[in-house]
Formats: sequence, structure tokens, C-alpha cells
Amino acid sequence: MKIGIIGSGYVGLVTGTCLAHLGHTVTCVDQDPTKIRTLKKGKIPFYEPGLMEMVLECVAAKRLSFTTEISKIVNRCEVLFICVNTPPMPDGGADLTFVEKVARQIATHLRGYCLVVEKSTVPVETGEWVRQTIKRNVRKGVQFDVASNPEFLREGSAIRDFLQPDRIVIGVSSDRAEKLFRKLYSPLKAPMIVTDIKSAELIKHAANSFLATKISFTNAVSRICDAVGADIEKVALGMGLDPRIGKQFLKAGVGFGGSCFPKDVSAFLHISEKLGTRFELLADVLKINDAQAKYFVEGIKNSMKTLRGKTIGVLGLAFKPDTDDMRSAPSIPIIQMLQKEGARILAYDPQAAAKAAETLRDVSYVSAPYAVAQGAHAIVVLTEWSEFLNLDWARLKKSMKDRFFFDGRNMFQPEEMKTLGFRYSSIGRPSA
Repeated sequence: MKIGIIGSGYVGLVTGTCLAHLGHTVTCVDQDPTKIRTLKKGKIPFYEPGLMEMVLECVAAKRLSFTTEISKIVNRCEVLFICVNTPPMPDGGADLTFVEKVARQIATHLRGYCLVVEKSTVPVETGEWVRQTIKRNVRKGVQFDVASNPEFLREGSAIRDFLQPDRIVIGVSSDRAEKLFRKLYSPLKAPMIVTDIKSAELIKHAANSFLATKISFTNAVSRICDAVGADIEKVALGMGLDPRIGKQFLKAGVGFGGSCFPKDVSAFLHISEKLGTRFELLADVLKINDAQAKYFVEGIKNSMKTLRGKTIGVLGLAFKPDTDDMRSAPSIPIIQMLQKEGARILAYDPQAAAKAAETLRDVSYVSAPYAVAQGAHAIVVLTEWSEFLNLDWARLKKSMKDRFFFDGRNMFQPEEMKTLGFRYSSIGRPSA
């Protein structure tokens, strides 16, 4: 099938590349000429394991190409995916400016039937709004369908998530649209959930909001564990083995970040308010998450008494491992609070340092994990990169002025870190 991807950011590029890998002929469009030039050179503007290799493979096979001109693909494609950015507005709602612009462009150039698919995460009822926008601007007599096909890609494992999905959700309003989806995804062995468009739109927001709720719930319980000396990991294990609950997303830490959870929870809350059914639970999920960074920093202050003039080495900046994404990363408010208390920051991240530098000022970024210990009074872990598990802690400790170690991701065992000579603290677990 011939597929058009409008918007070549994270979702668009992963979707387009994976569809090309499945054998479809895909053209990715983006209005940013610099991005398109970069992609044509065989480089990608963000880090995702395995993606660059797959892009090069599909380009070489002539199944994947890039352009800035949407007019060149609209009438060559059976399916057009809208994958443009829907950034959050100050009130928490999603900004649909780019979605509307693309809908108008599609309508202007459309001359024959095409399936137009919402792939970007959008508020419920956006599909109808897109349909009306195209209908008002398309030539008389030209037929089209609008559908919803939400993405469930996790940064760091996006290729696997696309090619080995646990489900494919499609929201359609015609048999013709459903048949096109079934043909498109026929190489994938996964259950297809077929719904109306509004239900499909809600599934994405509801799923992400529920997962964010599990994280905030666990972080709230971790504070109770700290207060009484219990162990959040054992509490989470006891909860997670209940099949009605499940063990995923019960990991205590410094809070969730990234491009999805904070934005999607805020957007879902905004949707509920707009509909007159305020979702109070989600408001509390966001409050708990926002407070978790402050709670973590307060723990550092209480242990070290004062941070003024102290050097703190930070391991990990990205909101999660295997990505360079700094959007809503907990490291940002944590480092800013530490700086406000007078601390000097040395920071290392395998992939995200360059993007972190765009937001975090007056930070000394180093190129190796051991460098963050040079003259440091404390080490702070903010991202659970697997390479941190294999560090030579004796070597790192030798470079430090003091032995404080604050594990914001509960990566290490308290007894082991105590044996190594650190004054170790984590979240919701008794100090050794």
C-alpha cells in the first residue's frame, strides 16, 4: 500500500519507518526543511534504539522517502496519517493548530478517495472536527474517510511496540475504512479492536492516565513507607502479584515525565472539565507527581543539612532510559531546586546531555559517568540507565569529597551500597 505520514517527529518517523519495514511504500512529510534534509542524509533528529538502521534499510529498499511538500503525496496515497505535534496549552488542553492546518491542506489537494487517520494523541471529538474541516474545504463530490488509530509507542522500545503490539485500536465509521486498516496491518499478528472514532480517541487518554495513576499511587504509598520504615518494593510486590492489579507501573521514583503522561493526563482532565464531568482523581495524580520532585530534594536537604557550596553529581537526565527525550523530565525541576539551594551540578547522561543543555543552565555536563564524582559531596541517580548498574563504585567513591548517594530510581540495594561505604538513601525503602 502507498502511505503518507504527515509530521516526521517521533510518532511519525517511527510509524512510517515500521510500515515501510512491513513492505508498504511510505512517504514522510514535514514542514521543517532542516529535518527533511537531515533525514535524507540518513540521520534522525532524536535517539531511538534501532531506528536509524531501519530508516537506512527502508530508504535503500526505496520503500521510504521524505519531502516537505504535502501536495505531492495526498493523491498518491491510499492512507494519510496525521502525526503532527499537539502541544499542551496553558490550561492543559491540546493545541490542535497543526492538526487543523493539515486537515485544510489535505482538503485543498484531495481529488479522490483517501483514508485520513488521526495518529497524534488528540481530545475526543477531534475526529469529527477533522471530518467537518475537510468536508468544508474539499472539492464537491470527493469522498474520504476519517479514522482514529492511536499509537502506543514507548520511547526506548518503539520499534518492538509497533511490530509486536499487544493490540491495534482503530476507530472507524465505514466498512471501507476498516478493510483498509486490516490490509495495512495484515502482517502484524495482534488483536484488532474496532470501535467508533470517539471511543478510540478516549482509549489512548484513558490508558495513559490509568498508568500515570498507578505511578502516582505508588509514589504516594512510598512516602508512607518512608514515614514508618516500610519497604515500598515489598509493598509493590505484594500488590502486583494480585492479577487484578498487576506489577507493571508500581515502581516508586521521582515521578513520571516525557511527552505522553504529563500531557495526556492534563488533556484528559481538561476534556472532563470541558464536558462538565471534572475528573478529580486525575487532578490528584498530577499534584502527587509534581510534588514528588520536591519531596526527593527535601530528603537530600535533610540528609546533607545544607547544599550551599556543595557539588552534586547527577547520573541520568532523560525522563527514562534509552531515549534522549527531556520533555517534562523530573531531572529538570530537581536540578533547578538543587541549584536554588546553592549546589553546583555535574551531570552525565549517555544520550540526553545536549538536549538537557537547552533547558538546564549553569550545569557542568561531563562525558563519562565517573566524572560526576570528581569532588562531589553526593551522587544523585535520576534515570535508570542500565550502564549505571555496572559502574566501579570503588573508583567512583575515591573521587568524592563525601559519600552521600541518593537513588531516585531505587536501582541499587541499600545493604550493598552501605557495604561499599556510601551514605545511601532511596525512595520508600529503609536506609541500610
